[in-house]
Amino acid sequence: MGRKVTVATCALNQWALDFEGNLQRILKSIEIAKNRGARYRLGPELEICGYGCWDHYYESDTLLHSFQVLAALLESPVTQDIICDVGMPVMHRNVRYNCRVIFLNRKILLIRPKMALANEGNYRELRWFTPWSRSRHTEEYLLPRMIQDLTKQETAPFGDAVLATWDTCIGSEICEELWTPHSPHIDMGLDGVEIITNASGSHHVLRKANTRVDLVTMATNKNGGIYLLANQKGCDGDRLYYDGCAMIAMNGSVFAQGSQFSLDDVEVLTATLDLEDVRSYRAEISSRNLAASRASPYPRVKVDFALSCHEDLLAPVSEPIEWKYHSPEEEISLGPACWLWDFLRRSQQAGFLLPLSGGVDSTATACLVYSMCCQVCKSVRSGNQEVLADVRTIVNQISYTPQDPRDLCGRILTTCYMASKNSSQDTCTRARELAQQIGSHHISLNIDPAVKAVMGIFSLVTGKSPLFAAHGGSSRENLALQNVQARIRMVLAYLFAQLSLWSRGIRGGLLVLGSANVDESLLGYLTKYDCSSADINPIGGISKTDLRAFVQFCIERFQLTALQSILSAPATAELEPLADGQVSQTDEEDMGMTYAELSVYGKLRKVAKMGPYSMFCKLLGMWRHVCTPRQVADKVKWFFTKHSINRHKMTTLTPAYHAENYSPEDNRFDLRPFLYNTSWPWQFRCIENQVLQLERAAPQSLDGVD
Repeated sequence: MGRKVTVATCALNQWALDFEGNLQRILKSIEIAKNRGARYRLGPELEICGYGCWDHYYESDTLLHSFQVLAALLESPVTQDIICDVGMPVMHRNVRYNCRVIFLNRKILLIRPKMALANEGNYRELRWFTPWSRSRHTEEYLLPRMIQDLTKQETAPFGDAVLATWDTCIGSEICEELWTPHSPHIDMGLDGVEIITNASGSHHVLRKANTRVDLVTMATNKNGGIYLLANQKGCDGDRLYYDGCAMIAMNGSVFAQGSQFSLDDVEVLTATLDLEDVRSYRAEISSRNLAASRASPYPRVKVDFALSCHEDLLAPVSEPIEWKYHSPEEEISLGPACWLWDFLRRSQQAGFLLPLSGGVDSTATACLVYSMCCQVCKSVRSGNQEVLADVRTIVNQISYTPQDPRDLCGRILTTCYMASKNSSQDTCTRARELAQQIGSHHISLNIDPAVKAVMGIFSLVTGKSPLFAAHGGSSRENLALQNVQARIRMVLAYLFAQLSLWSRGIRGGLLVLGSANVDESLLGYLTKYDCSSADINPIGGISKTDLRAFVQFCIERFQLTALQSILSAPATAELEPLADGQVSQTDEEDMGMTYAELSVYGKLRKVAKMGPYSMFCKLLGMWRHVCTPRQVADKVKWFFTKHSINRHKMTTLTPAYHAENYSPEDNRFDLRPFLYNTSWPWQFRCIENQVLQLERAAPQSLDGVD
């Protein structure tokens, strides 16, 4: 009897509610798996409808169309002689579940509902689904008639069970279940399940890939066994980028690694593994075997099929590999670039318009579009016909084949430097040089006539002419004059996005790109409805520190020497009058804190879940060598005052790529009020009392800190 099994998992770029496209990608993955000799194929979580359907899960249409796609899969000759494991929503006794539907040769073997739902951060599964709470229990599920007609079954098992083939035993866990303290794979492994599958809908966060790999390798290290992980990849319609990383592991080692970022819509991994390796590994762990002898059995669904072949002595087996990780800078250069590509092709626009100021943030956004162009050219060179077809549609040239990223960038990226009398020659030069190096179509314009016209209307109506602080005006006048410039830039950005291609005789419109980073959003250091208002923002979830490191990385990776002078210049909004032709305003002075401090506040506020008092207590210890308690208190109060005054700006923030766990994004990730008592009287009094107590208790020990 054979003992070597060939199994397949995949990463698919599914799109919410794109049932037609999703079906074709699923079929393609099954076909590739079969051609490589696999007899089991695992797909991502909710792959039939696409993971990010959100409130569309409430609609009966979503359930209906999912079953129609399932019927098409059952009927297809492609799905014959391979166990197919697909994800879709299923309603059982009027309760909606997130399910795996496992079938073979037009028979549904098992419908396995998810038992632990993801409900933190960006996830809201409990809003739409109910977890299956009956461990090791199944019921009969009455199949819809369209499925009965195909399978000739009235019902199928529904619940927490495993599959017993002639040669092995297979159990499912779904995404979040791997991350729980007591994952199903533990009890399944103890009950003799040799192959564990995990269908995921797991999105990218910077520096997260190693956590996923560690969980999978540890699962099979302690308990032995084969582990398959499938994941969605790409942008399926919102702020998240699902980052693939499909994998196959056995006994604590990785045997196949999928890409984390790529433009391939379908990626299939296969491995041939020896079941005897699992059995011998488990046999010598006596503590595991003692626990296994007491394990409660799972219901087993008998499957008249084998994953191995009779004569497989000479079949080569897969070898373990070392997982290769991207650096954070590489992750930034690839993740948002792939997200931008999905957004561009799926929105059917002709390119991007980017207001390019010559500062680090808009520069980083320009570099991401250039990185996207590099990815597209690389993908076309490797023979990806779908990417080639998409490029030709975007540039509206049926015979165009992108070879040089600069040429492609010139066709799909328009950069626009919007000068005012407060702009320095330096930023203008830096923007122009960068545009030349990446190849973008570059426009320079002056906004002063528009600013003058708008302020002229105000003066005409009120008889008053506000002044900048540098010319004797109040802070109110100063801020209003800055905001008018910033908002006019937004109006012009959208005008040029709609009509600049028209003026050049080219079809289509452009998506406007925003460039506010996560730290500025957190503090509200941006003008509402200025150039931070755009269609999408690829850097809105990335910190200033990481963006600077990414721009440095681009100097070496893409040989963009213009970036050097941009990095060495001070960050400035250039909205106040110049002093002798030089910038008189810097971001950190305006904010009253450094970007490094802002990152610390952001992580403590969101990730560590701290209010003003807790943050003060934490920072007393963290900054004890550089700040007195009074200084720490002043910094914390200043941050919370600014953050709460500006929180309303988060409600209109441009949809941004989610990359950081301390993102202040108001739509789904960081839910807070936007009308605060910004003086925080109770909280700040608690801080003040603590400072006075510390100052009374140890006046001598505080003298040495500047």
